[in-house]
Amino acid sequence: MDSADGQRGRDPPRRSPLDIIMSQIRRKRTASDRKPLGRFLSRTSERTGIPEDVESGGREERAPSSGGFLTSEDEREVSWGRVCVFLQRLGKKADSRSLSLAHCDVTATDLLELATLLQFLPQLEEMDVSWNELIGGGLQALTSHLHQVGGTRTLRLCGCRLNADDVTALGGALGCVPHLEVLDLSWNGGVGGGGLQGLLGKVPPTLRELRLVSCQLSAADASALGGALSSLPRLVVLDVSCNPRLSQDAGEGGGFSDLAAALCHAPSLTTLGLQACGLTTLCLQALGGSLRLLPSVREMDLSCNKGLSGGLHHLAVHLAHLTRLESLDLHLCCLTHTDLEALVQVLPSLTALSELNVSSNQEAGAAVHALVSALPLTQMKRLPLNSCSLSDQSFTALALAVPFLRSVDVSWCKAVGGHLALLLDALQPEVVQELRLSSCDLSTDDLRHLAVVCRRGCMASLLVLDLSYNGSVGDAGWSALFEAGGLGSLEDVDLSLRPSTSASCSAWLPALLGALPRLPALTRLAMQRWTMGSRERQQLSHSARKRDFLLETDPDSRDAASSSQTTNQESPEE
Repeated sequence: MDSADGQRGRDPPRRSPLDIIMSQIRRKRTASDRKPLGRFLSRTSERTGIPEDVESGGREERAPSSGGFLTSEDEREVSWGRVCVFLQRLGKKADSRSLSLAHCDVTATDLLELATLLQFLPQLEEMDVSWNELIGGGLQALTSHLHQVGGTRTLRLCGCRLNADDVTALGGALGCVPHLEVLDLSWNGGVGGGGLQGLLGKVPPTLRELRLVSCQLSAADASALGGALSSLPRLVVLDVSCNPRLSQDAGEGGGFSDLAAALCHAPSLTTLGLQACGLTTLCLQALGGSLRLLPSVREMDLSCNKGLSGGLHHLAVHLAHLTRLESLDLHLCCLTHTDLEALVQVLPSLTALSELNVSSNQEAGAAVHALVSALPLTQMKRLPLNSCSLSDQSFTALALAVPFLRSVDVSWCKAVGGHLALLLDALQPEVVQELRLSSCDLSTDDLRHLAVVCRRGCMASLLVLDLSYNGSVGDAGWSALFEAGGLGSLEDVDLSLRPSTSASCSAWLPALLGALPRLPALTRLAMQRWTMGSRERQQLSHSARKRDFLLETDPDSRDAASSSQTTNQESPEE
């Protein structure tokens, strides 16, 4: 009896015919009927975007010895789930080719975890961890794993408070990313003063863009950068703007002179950014000698260099070699009448020019007629003349260029007030996209004429309208503008008043509220210093929430007391 019982215990229990049928049905279930492991790890694939790979049909035929081990397919799914969960915690979506963590308050711990996840992103091409200040001092935790994403082509580390050790660690890891094309270390003060020299010489020759804006670069850094340009033959963009110490000792050789002379080793350069670099007349002399060897330059920014005043002729004589130049920025350079004359002489040679910025140069107001006469007007897109002391004559000359411009900016020019019709009548339908008339002493009639132009359809393509600091406009002018229509493409509008002033908008606010449904593209409405009643403010706020645009107004102290009473009330309709 005992032997019989033992034999019965060794034999498998007999299965009923129903059990056999159900087992066969279970074997024939497709992979889509099963819940993948990755979905469990990441809560739901819909929330994280984890790809659900089709399971292998042979998984049912595993040997018993395989037990609970995961297949390589399972491991990939689990790994991708970890990446998705990490990015979801930082408010980002997973992308196997692009990793964007800018403005995510990434901590040192997060950086360490990110480094361990790079092995699961072998197809990564772009990495952006900019504007995470807590990264500074610990970048080596990330750079030591860069070899796992060797296909990276874009690396951005702006505003991360990097120090010299971070830059050195990055330099040591760049050999692992041989296909790097874009490197942006802007707004890191620790890059300058020696840190940059630990990086240069290790940048791969594939680099096309190097951005070092506001990195506290010194004259020594300028020399080092110049020495490295010969190893970057494919460089297209070089932006070292906002480094005022870059040009120190320019007259003593070395420093900026070395950098300027070395530009000849970058024949593919199309964009050169030297804004606010403390450039002087001597710098222009050094730069001018290299321009003839840079035939590909299309954009050059020399703005915010007041030391150029009176010396532009040193550069202008060489600008004629830049036959492909499309954009030249000289705003806020204290240009003199002599500087502008030298510029006018060379403009006919710049046949590709479409953007010229001489704004914030007081003397430019008297040279508008000469500038307009020398420019290739039919291809001009931007000619900002804000803060240029325009006269009635120069304002009339500008009207000749307006029909071709996509952006018209005459802000802070008092001659515009009362004469806006001259400018508006020159506009061609659906050409202008940006109209800036801030602080122009506009009158009620000026806005009425703007309303007529809108009604004609000339503003159908307008994206930006700046009418700020024009408190002289009466209620009738504002009402006429918003009742006219014709602004269906408008995205950004600024109606703010000058600081320390205020006025009521109750008379024309109904016209604005009625116009909002006809502004489907609106993303921002600025109305600072305008006062309104509590209910009017609620109506405007309700419209902003309903249409999802940014509303910039000043808080009303009278609303604070009643906010608790209106919180639970239904929002008023428009």
